[in-house]
Amino acid sequence: MAQRKNYRADNTYIISTDSTDNPKLGAKILSDGRESLFLDFYLGYDMAISSKTGREYKRVNNKREYLKLYLWQAPRTPMERLQNKETLELAKKIRFERGQELLESVEGYRLRKSRDINFLDYFQSYIDNYTKKDYRMLVVALNRFVDFLNDTPEYSKFANKIKPSQITKDMVEAFTEYLQTRSVGEGARSIYARFKKVIKYAIEHDVMIKNPCTGITIKVDGQQLKKEVLSPDEIQQLIATHHEYENPNIRRAFIFCLYCGLRFCDVKDLTFANVDYSNKLLKFEQSKTKGHSANSGVVIPLNNGLLKLIGEPQRPEDRDGLIFPMPSYEMCSKALKRWVKRAGINKHITWHCARHSFAVNILNNGANIKTVANLLGHSGLKHTEKYTRAVDSLKEAAINSLPQIDVSNI
Repeated sequence: MAQRKNYRADNTYIISTDSTDNPKLGAKILSDGRESLFLDFYLGYDMAISSKTGREYKRVNNKREYLKLYLWQAPRTPMERLQNKETLELAKKIRFERGQELLESVEGYRLRKSRDINFLDYFQSYIDNYTKKDYRMLVVALNRFVDFLNDTPEYSKFANKIKPSQITKDMVEAFTEYLQTRSVGEGARSIYARFKKVIKYAIEHDVMIKNPCTGITIKVDGQQLKKEVLSPDEIQQLIATHHEYENPNIRRAFIFCLYCGLRFCDVKDLTFANVDYSNKLLKFEQSKTKGHSANSGVVIPLNNGLLKLIGEPQRPEDRDGLIFPMPSYEMCSKALKRWVKRAGINKHITWHCARHSFAVNILNNGANIKTVANLLGHSGLKHTEKYTRAVDSLKEAAINSLPQIDVSNI
C-alpha cells in the first residue's frame, strides 16, 4: 500500500516513517507537477529569552538541504513510476549517509565502526549506502566473496560471519584465484577491484588495520577480446526473430547499439535532443568518461535506417524525451537473453557484446582503427587494438600482403 501523504501548510510532507531518523527525508510540491526531495536536520536546541514574555524557552535548531532530486507527483507511465522508484532509493541512501556523517560529527562516532563486526554485514551496509553507477558490480563482488567462502573448505567456517581481522593475505590470494575460475576476461579483475574498494573504505574508517590486498593483483591481457561477438549473419538472424511479449524499445535499443557501438548506460539516456536530424548526426557525452576526459564527447553519423530506428518526437516540447525508454538493466538483460535463445544463437550475448560486435564488424568491412576509435569514443588506440586481434580477415590480409615465396629456390 502506498504511503499516505500528510501535506503541511508549506506544501511539504515527510517521507521518513521512522521517528528516530535524523535527518528526515521529505518532499516539497512544485507547480510543474514534480516533488523536490529534501532532508530536514535536527541540530539540537539552545535556551533563549522571549522578547515578548521575557521567559526562557527552548529554541530548536533545524536545517534543510535540498537534494536536487525530483519525483513525478502523479506518475502516468511505467517509465515515470520506475524513475520515481530509483530516485527515491537514491534519496534514501543519501539520507542514511548524511545521518552517519551527523553522528560522526556531533556525537563523535560512526555506526559499524567496531572491528569485531561481521565484515559481510559491513560490506552489505557499504552497498546499501552506495550511489555510484557500478553499484551492481559491488553486489556481484559480495556474492562472489560469499561463494568463495562457502566453496573453499579452509574458509567455509567464515561463510556466515568473518571479522575484518580474519581476512588475511593468503585468503585474498586464494579469492583472486577463485575469481579467475568463475569469470573470464575483465570480469575477475573488475570484481576484485570492487572488493578492494570496500577494503580500502574499511581501512580509512578504522575498521581494518592492515590492507590484505597489498601486492595482490589480477592480470588480464587487455588486448585480447574475450566477449562473444555477433557476426553480420547472426545480427540479421536476431533482427528477424520476434515473439509475442517482446519489448519493442529493448529491441530497437540493442539493434541501435549493434550499428553504432553504444554502451547500455549511454543508449538508455539518449534523448531526441542528441540527434541533429538535418545533418544526420548523433551527439552525446559518454557516461563512463563524462567529467573525467576531454574526449568524452562522441559524434556518430546516422544513415536513413538508423534515423528511422530513432524516430522523431511527436511534439517540439518532447525533444528532451528518451528515445529508448527501457526498464532496469537486469530486466533488459533477461529480455536480451530470451531473444538470443529464440533466435537460435548459441552464444553468451550481453549488452556490451553489441559494442564489441560493432567494432569487429566494421573493422572486418575495411574501416581503419583510428576511425573505429573515434566512433567508440576512445581517447587513444590502446583500447581499440584488441578488436583488431579478433578480426581474422585483417590478419589474413596482413599475411597475404607479404611477397609470395618462390618455393622452387628453397
